[in-house]
Amino acid sequence: MRTVIVFAKPPRRGAAKKRLARAIGDGPALAFYRTNLASLLQRLARDPRWRVVVAVTPDRTRLQVPHGVTVVAQGRGDLGARMARALHPRSAIARGPAVIVGSDVPALDRAHVWRAFRALGAARFTFGPAPDGGYWLVGSDRRHAQPHRLFRDVRWSSAHALADSLATLPPGAACVLADRLDDVDDGDSYARWRAA
Repeated sequence: MRTVIVFAKPPRRGAAKKRLARAIGDGPALAFYRTNLASLLQRLARDPRWRVVVAVTPDRTRLQVPHGVTVVAQGRGDLGARMARALHPRSAIARGPAVIVGSDVPALDRAHVWRAFRALGAARFTFGPAPDGGYWLVGSDRRHAQPHRLFRDVRWSSAHALADSLATLPPGAACVLADRLDDVDDGDSYARWRAA
């Protein structure tokens, strides 16, 4: 069974979208995040090709989610450790191939997710690049043991995040890039989203 894992924080002032809030203010950043997270979950939860799990941090976060969506804790560690744990073959979060998506990608739709899952039919990993050098999606076929250094020493929130993450993959592991989408995490990406 395929699993879409949405990484999320509580939609509260000061808890999510801190870089965006510095650029546009706490209120508009919170409104964007709250609206986008709810809309994303509604879009993805209605597809029978996968199940949707929301992985939250901090671990005791409570969220209202659509029927059939499960909420789990991300657990301890930095972002890389939490992502590696969610994609690990023995993770209880997913069964079968899994993709992790961010909760700040307004253009993300079911067709993007489906193409990423199809890529995992031919590759061990897939990444959805973002224009800022990061990525909005990472997926694994979850059939192979993961290297112990997966997602370690990644310069998160930088133009190097995708390149650093690719460098942690095992030598020779097939990886396919998925669609390129903008994640809204700063003033520039927010302006592009508003203009679109």
